[in-house]
Amino acid sequence: MRFRLPVVLVATLTLIAPAVPAAAAPSGRPLVFGACPADLAQPFPLLTCATLEVPVDYRDPAGPTLNLLVSKHAAKDPSKRLGALFVNPGGPGGGGAATAGTLTRPDSTGFTRLQPAVLDAYDVIGFDTRGDSHSSSISCADPAHFPTPQPDPDAPASRDTLWKLWGDYADGCGAKAGALLPHLGTDNVARDMDRIRAALGERKLNYVGFSYGTYLGSVYTALFPQRVGRMILDGNLDPTPRDVWYQAAMVQAPAFEKRFTSYLGWVAKYDSVYHLGNTVDQVRSNWNKTLADFRRTPHGVVGAYELLVTAGGVMYSESNWIGFTSALSSYVVGGDDSALVDFAATDTSAESEQITAIFNAVICVDSAWPSTRSRYERDAARLAKVSQFAWLNLWPGGGACLDWPVPNHAPIKITGRGLPGILMFNTVGDPATPYAGALKLHKVLRSSVLVTERDSGKHCVFGNSRATVNTAANDIGTKYLLTGELPPADTSVPGHAWPVPTPAALKAPITKAPLLA
Repeated sequence: MRFRLPVVLVATLTLIAPAVPAAAAPSGRPLVFGACPADLAQPFPLLTCATLEVPVDYRDPAGPTLNLLVSKHAAKDPSKRLGALFVNPGGPGGGGAATAGTLTRPDSTGFTRLQPAVLDAYDVIGFDTRGDSHSSSISCADPAHFPTPQPDPDAPASRDTLWKLWGDYADGCGAKAGALLPHLGTDNVARDMDRIRAALGERKLNYVGFSYGTYLGSVYTALFPQRVGRMILDGNLDPTPRDVWYQAAMVQAPAFEKRFTSYLGWVAKYDSVYHLGNTVDQVRSNWNKTLADFRRTPHGVVGAYELLVTAGGVMYSESNWIGFTSALSSYVVGGDDSALVDFAATDTSAESEQITAIFNAVICVDSAWPSTRSRYERDAARLAKVSQFAWLNLWPGGGACLDWPVPNHAPIKITGRGLPGILMFNTVGDPATPYAGALKLHKVLRSSVLVTERDSGKHCVFGNSRATVNTAANDIGTKYLLTGELPPADTSVPGHAWPVPTPAALKAPITKAPLLA
């Protein structure tokens, strides 16, 4: 599950094939792979793409349809081929077709996130989920709907404005995407995934799911237990509450605060580089002063809302710690806000708004949400006593779901019955999908083995970039994918290395890595 993203902008809903040259394949016919859309083909030239037609409503298979974009990185050694390996990056939303490229593309050193033996043996399959990216993407608002900067999430004076802002956004989803909204839940995404499996001619579904992808994988196990092959779930969501997504939001706020405190300790360790303090309290004081300044007087398009969203996003991975801290130091020590404003500025692309739209469309329909504003505000006020992220985590999610224009589904009950061995990964300090949720899912999936990354607060363990790779975890996951062999019992691996900044970091160009790099 991603941290709440303050993204805006629009694209209209269309229930038509995406503009790609690959031929669409009706259900039951093999997929025909060809060229990918340019935005996939350019960064991932080894991917091929196809489209698959699926029902909008699985209860009405002869009714309206939509097309899913499916991507493939073909197995490099056909003599060793074991089948297809589906991958999902989380979200919900954000372009799953690209994930097949991200996990298979070599970096400048030749390193790939999936080990070469896996790439030899599997066709790696990604797909954009219904309503997302190239699969009939939805949109809910005009570019001007969300102001920049957005209202301060903690200020009582902002509450009416924020409730209206997100209530109107929900209305926009109903107006622009109403025909599709009832059918965008995870249950139908799981059914789509099984249709892709069948169209590929695969008897079993092999799968690696990250973050939200663990919930998608769990739902698939409940709907199609006899078709589950080798499955890795990494960064695990607790599927047991009836209000799955509301509870997921509630547990995030204190978890992000704990992770942020770990980050402050890292900054203090390198006071000789950043000059922000040599204790957690000193660094926190400088952060609080900065936040108060931006809260009092926004700096261009960046106010308290944007700073908090950025700080939360940086907690997913240490990949952005050097850049973010350099920008913070430039402001606190040197009085130059330019790098911090650039780092925290909202992404206002059409693609970003589409992520916001599908994120809300899935979580609002997947399960129950509180029906009164007072319940949200009471819970946020309670959590605000221990976390600076509490009020922020109300928007969107609760802000939109309170007024969502279609009813939610009853969540699929995850039973864990009739399954082969499943491999789970989680860091002990994951802020987005806290460890307690992994333990809950592990208990439900009785055939699973849980691998815990110790001394780590990164979100997700397996298949990371070289900067945050955990070699021991990758070896365990690779052995399982190639042989089906699980560790004999739950186990743990040491945490990965954290970045070591040097004084040169303050002079280097500041860039922002992808969220889960």
